[in-house]
Amino acid sequence: MRDDAPRDLFGQNDSVAPAREATGRRQATPERAVEAPVPPPSRTQPLADRLRPRALSEVQGQDHLLGPQGTLRQMLARGTLPSLILWGGPGCGKTTIARLLAAQADLRFEQISAVFSGVADLKRAFDTAARYQAETGRGTLLFVDEIHRFNRAQQDGFLPYVERGTVVLIGATTENPSFALNGALLSRCQVLVLNRLDDASLEALIARAEVEIGHRLPLDDAARATLRAMADGDGRYLLNMVEQLAALKPTGELLTPNDLATLLARRAILYDKDREEHYNLISALHKSLRGSDPDAGLYWFARMLEGGEDPRYIARRLTRFAAEDVGMADPSALPLAVAAWQTYERLGTPEGELALAQLVVHLATAPKSNAVYKAYGAARRLAKQTGSLGPPHHIRNAPTRLMKDIGYGAGYEYDHDTEEAFSGQNYFPDEMERVRLYSPTPRGREAEIRKTLDRQAALRASRRS
Repeated sequence: MRDDAPRDLFGQNDSVAPAREATGRRQATPERAVEAPVPPPSRTQPLADRLRPRALSEVQGQDHLLGPQGTLRQMLARGTLPSLILWGGPGCGKTTIARLLAAQADLRFEQISAVFSGVADLKRAFDTAARYQAETGRGTLLFVDEIHRFNRAQQDGFLPYVERGTVVLIGATTENPSFALNGALLSRCQVLVLNRLDDASLEALIARAEVEIGHRLPLDDAARATLRAMADGDGRYLLNMVEQLAALKPTGELLTPNDLATLLARRAILYDKDREEHYNLISALHKSLRGSDPDAGLYWFARMLEGGEDPRYIARRLTRFAAEDVGMADPSALPLAVAAWQTYERLGTPEGELALAQLVVHLATAPKSNAVYKAYGAARRLAKQTGSLGPPHHIRNAPTRLMKDIGYGAGYEYDHDTEEAFSGQNYFPDEMERVRLYSPTPRGREAEIRKTLDRQAALRASRRS
C-alpha cells in the first residue's frame, strides 16, 4: 500500500475503498411495518413515541414526498435512495421518515446527533458501516440529526464516505441548508423540504392519539381548534399537550379555549434573530408595505416583536423603506420614520412600539415611489463611467484673483435674479451631454415635482435655442 495515498479527515486511506455495492440501490421492498429501527411501543413511553408512524403511509402532512407521486415514493420505486438533507421545522417527521426509509430500502439504520457527537463518533460510525458492508453486503443509512451543527471541516469529512457508498447519509436540519451546509456536501445530497403540519394533519394526529388513550379529549370545538393552533405546526408538541390533557381527572365538562390557556403553554414562536426566519419575516414586512397593505404590515411587525426581534432593527428597516420605497412621493415619510425611531429610543418597550406601529401604517398607506432610489443608482453608475471630469468653469468658485483670471465663475447667472428663479444653465461637465437621472412618478408629491421639472426642461430648451 502506498504511504503517500490521499487521506480523508479521519486519516483513512482514500485509495482503499470498501466494496462498491451501491448501498442505496437495493430493490425497494413493498411497504411494511418497521421492526428493528422503530422499537415496539411501550406504555411507559411518551405518547409521541408510542404514536410514531410504523409505515410511510402513516406519516402526516408530507404527501408531496410520500404520496403516490411523491419524491421519496418515486425514489423507492426506482430502487434507489440517494443521500438526502431533510429540511423542516421541529415535529414534522424528519427522524421518523429516516427510520422508515432505512427499513424500506433494506439498510441498517444508525443515528447520531451533531449536538452530542464529534469527529471520533463519526469515524466510529463510518468504520462500523464499512465493516458491516464488507461482511454482509448490506449498506447503512446514517441519520445525522441537527447536521447543520457540524462545522465546515466536519461536514467535509462526510464526502468520501458518501461518494464511495459506505453510507447513505440522511441529514436533518431546521436551518436553511443554503446557509448552514457547505457547497461540497450539498452537491452530493438532494435537499427535500418538509412542510409544517397543517390543520388537517394535526387533527388526524389528535384522532390517532384519542384511539391510543381510549377516549375523546374533553374539548369543545373551539378548544380543539385552539389546541391545534397552540401546536404551531409541530406534531410532537401537539402530542405532548394531548398527553397532558389525557392525564387530567375527568370532570364531565368540556374545556374551553380559556381553560387551555391556563392548563397548557403555547409553543414558542419559531424565530432566530440571526438566521433565515429573521430575513423571511423582515422581507415579508417590507414587501407588505411596498404592496400598500397596512394589515399585513402590522401582522409581520407584531410577529417579529413576538419572536423577540429588537425594535431598533425594525425601526432601521422602516427608515430605509421610507427613503427607498416612498421617497419623494411623500417627503414627510422619512422625517416621520426618524421621529418614530427616536420616540422608541425615548419611551422603550412597550410604549415606543406604538410609534413604530403608526409608522408601519403611514408607510403602507403612503404613495410609493422608488424614483430617487433608481436615480441614485443611475448617478453612481454614471459617475464611475465619466471618471474625473470637472465642473464647467461658470459654476466653479473663484476665491482668488488667479482663479478669476483663468475664467472660474465667468458667465454664472444667479438664479434668484432670473425669471421664475430659473436660469437654465448647464451644470454638467462640458465634455458630456445632459442626462435625465430622476424621473418622478405621477403619484403623491412627485406629481407636482414632475410638472415643475417638465416646465423647467422646456424653459431650458428655449433659452439654449
